[in-house]
Amino acid sequence: MNALPLIDLKDASSFPSRRVEAWKYSDLRKYLREAPEPSPSAALPVAGGGPFEALGGDAMVFVNGRAVGVDTLMASGEQTLRLRFVSKAEGTGHAATARISARAGAKLLLLETHEGTGSAYVAHNRLELDVARGAEVIRVVLIEEPADAISVTQAEVRVEAGGVYRQTVLTTGAKLQRIETQLLHFAQGADVRLDGAYALSGERHADLTTVVDHVAADGLTSQLTKGVVRDTARGVFQGKIIVERGADGTDARMQHHALILGERGEIDAKPELIIYADDVQCAHGNTVGNLDEAALFYMQQRGIPADEARALLVEAFLIEVVDRIAHEGAREAARAWLTERL
Repeated sequence: MNALPLIDLKDASSFPSRRVEAWKYSDLRKYLREAPEPSPSAALPVAGGGPFEALGGDAMVFVNGRAVGVDTLMASGEQTLRLRFVSKAEGTGHAATARISARAGAKLLLLETHEGTGSAYVAHNRLELDVARGAEVIRVVLIEEPADAISVTQAEVRVEAGGVYRQTVLTTGAKLQRIETQLLHFAQGADVRLDGAYALSGERHADLTTVVDHVAADGLTSQLTKGVVRDTARGVFQGKIIVERGADGTDARMQHHALILGERGEIDAKPELIIYADDVQCAHGNTVGNLDEAALFYMQQRGIPADEARALLVEAFLIEVVDRIAHEGAREAARAWLTERL
């Protein structure tokens, strides 16, 4: 596995700077030069059940890095888990790690939310996720944090032969926000989808970074990421797919498409394919542009005000990512969440 740097909030020397290639667009050390003071324990219980409350299931909750109950799950059969990382801190830092395994034949719906109600905090949330042979995991992630927060979310995912993994990340960014997925793909019929969408305004920053390592033959990876930035916001997409020697028959495709609304927003994109095997089908694409002026003009000619027309076009652009969520209830909840924030 092409491991990315490990971070320890108690050790400032572990904070990567732009000199680290994988962090060149998200200079954590620029914003965080010293280890933050630890966040205090927050008042319990946490109000409400989070954005996915209506879908039921079990809950695994972390508040300011501390587990409220269990922090480990072994899933079997059909199961829904709402994984909530809640930050109720002011200018302090906290870290949490959740460990989840989907046993052979399990079907797990993992509904993950990052809920920030404090300000200027630093959050480092990690997920260790194993998808066993023949298991299926759908992971939907909604991230909403204050504009002055710094957060790093890192997921280490292992998909065994014949496993199915579907991931969708939706975010509105923060002062500096990084959502990182490292996936070890054991192929042999395993099927992976990694999708994401970011909608950024103000001075917000979001970095969606993924590394997928195909280590065996006949694996499938499909990836679609879309983003929209306004004002002086900055969106980052870094996608790397590695096809190791012997991983023949790999089918891996990666797409990133983004819109810049205005003249001061910024998009940095770095899609990569590293292929050491023969007989593979791999491709990547990347586009960055503006709204379709012809479509905008057409809508205005039919009486739709300019601002409303732009909002409709942005929603139509991003919603393709949401439409790929396989679970109907999760798809509709994600659609409502994203539409409200546009």
